[in-house]
Amino acid sequence: ATDSRCWCTPLILAKLSQYGHTVQRDGFPLFNMLSSDNWPGIMMAKSEHPTQQRVFRMIVYCVWVMCLVPQIAWAKVNYKQGDPVTLYVNKVGPYHNPQETYHYYTLPVCRPKEVHHKSLSLGEVLDGDRMAESLYEIKFRENTEKKTLCGLTLTEKEVDQLREAIEELYYFEFVLDDIPIWGFVGYMEESGFLPHSHKVGLWTHLDFNIEYNGDSVIFANVSVKDSKPVPLEEGGGGAGHGAVGSASGLALTFTYSVRWFESPLSHARRAERLRDHSFFPKTLEIHWLSIINSLVLVVLLLGFVIIILMRVLKNDFARYNVEEEGGCDDLDQGDNGWKIIHTDVFRFPPYKSLLCAVLGVGAQFLTLATGIIVMALLGMFNVHRHGAINSAAIVLYALTSCVSGYCSCSFYTQIHGQRWVWNIILTSSLFSAPLFLTWSVVNSVHWWSGSTQALPASTVLLLLGAWVLVGFPLTVIGGIVGKNRAGNFQAPCRTRNIARQIPTQPWYKHTAVHMAIGGFLPFSAISVELYYIFATVWGREHYTLYGILLCVFAILLSVGACISVALTYFLLSGEDYRWWWRSVLSTGSTGLFIFVYSVFYYRNRSSMSGLVQSAEFFGYSLLTALVFSLMLGTVSFWASLAFIRYIYRSLKMD
Repeated sequence: ATDSRCWCTPLILAKLSQYGHTVQRDGFPLFNMLSSDNWPGIMMAKSEHPTQQRVFRMIVYCVWVMCLVPQIAWAKVNYKQGDPVTLYVNKVGPYHNPQETYHYYTLPVCRPKEVHHKSLSLGEVLDGDRMAESLYEIKFRENTEKKTLCGLTLTEKEVDQLREAIEELYYFEFVLDDIPIWGFVGYMEESGFLPHSHKVGLWTHLDFNIEYNGDSVIFANVSVKDSKPVPLEEGGGGAGHGAVGSASGLALTFTYSVRWFESPLSHARRAERLRDHSFFPKTLEIHWLSIINSLVLVVLLLGFVIIILMRVLKNDFARYNVEEEGGCDDLDQGDNGWKIIHTDVFRFPPYKSLLCAVLGVGAQFLTLATGIIVMALLGMFNVHRHGAINSAAIVLYALTSCVSGYCSCSFYTQIHGQRWVWNIILTSSLFSAPLFLTWSVVNSVHWWSGSTQALPASTVLLLLGAWVLVGFPLTVIGGIVGKNRAGNFQAPCRTRNIARQIPTQPWYKHTAVHMAIGGFLPFSAISVELYYIFATVWGREHYTLYGILLCVFAILLSVGACISVALTYFLLSGEDYRWWWRSVLSTGSTGLFIFVYSVFYYRNRSSMSGLVQSAEFFGYSLLTALVFSLMLGTVSFWASLAFIRYIYRSLKMD
């Protein structure tokens, strides 16, 4: 079950070896002679300090969940000729609503007397998978022709249920050896205006085409080109190919065929075959010209901002530092601009606890986003691994909670905050509370409609336990460490007790204008890549451009930082020292543009509809906008703070 591509495998193997286990691969022992003296992490685990032991064991367990369990779950399965290959039925749903899915057995189809469900991972459950064993008997490298699956007699209500599903373009998803197989439930034809014809047919025969290489399965799909659909007439009647109409209902006979084909691809490269296959519409084309154009514009923008600011600051320094003598309190006589507010610029803002909570949670999501992208670049998210990104995001969110607690409480202590316990509670609930509220509404809609996207009680308890036992305690621990290690604020100038009156500002320096400018420019830098992300999350595309995503992510943060510095300079030059919240809101407003784009995508770029899909889409789009606002607001604030410290430290003041 080990895999050298997983970065945590050596650590896990070493830990197993410490307890006397011999780990083998291909018959050869691995790490059976590794002693704890050769591994610093194991040495820490053997430390006499009990807290270090508990923390290390918790980290090892979390890493084990992230890496070793996926490697076991998606390990290669070797077959011999004639061995049974289990085909799982999974879910059905409207073709244009990716998040509206129902269990396959909710339809009147062939099913075993006792349904046995497959044990699923957390990511698979979150992805809406509900795999169950089917009646299909498939044997490795043995062809089957026209084998009867079962016979059913459908009532009028069941026929109407199938008609409704076919008219809504329901598709089904099967899973064979972790390979998804998609197909339509039936066939619908609507043509002509006068006379109008509306035909609905059910596929009762499926042809499974399976590719293999040696002793492993490479790819599988289903075809209906050699069969005819059974017509389903209004009122439950109808008879045709494979069907017999009677007064008691519609009698159907379901059959299937299996054909095996040899493939030149190895098992390690079978993901390429799945990416090339297209059941759903392919919308992701790499528009290199648009991406390059976006990169060039961003580079020019950054260069323009940096050069202009450096030239302006150079002139300001030359003018402000003419007098070599004079104290800090005398510098405001006869001057204007950002120098005159040096005694107010470091005046602490209102709502300090909320500001620090925003900065802490923003730092957590920066760490989380970077970790997800790096893991994707390392190849840890294979297309066959259902919900692997979901599992990794949940584990990383819980582990990075210490980052939010540390950053928030540390800065809160630096700016003389007193209620640090309330600050920790606010930090831990700033995102988790909106997430829980949104999830409650969305999950209730899914539960009401009977969708498989509704999480079972066991999964809800597991996620709640992860937050209560891991996320919240790590936030508290990070907050306590940040409070104890917090230093001084390090302001270059002392602050007067009486605040200076702020002059009337022109319209272009108002908060709304700065939010429009500061939000639109970072959004324009990611607008091209944003379409790919939406098509991946709200469609069925497999995102593979992680290298480009990393570059765009870095550009997004750079643009946000530079725009924030420029807007902060314009604000200070107007003798307005209220930059604290303004720096967060100016670039944090990018989340508003992202949400507006999501509305545009829903109406103009997708065919999604219905209450279930709409609740899912807009609920989680709001959360996505909040995440971007927190991340960019954090980057914007720290860039502005570093810039202000730099310019006031460069002045000749006593």
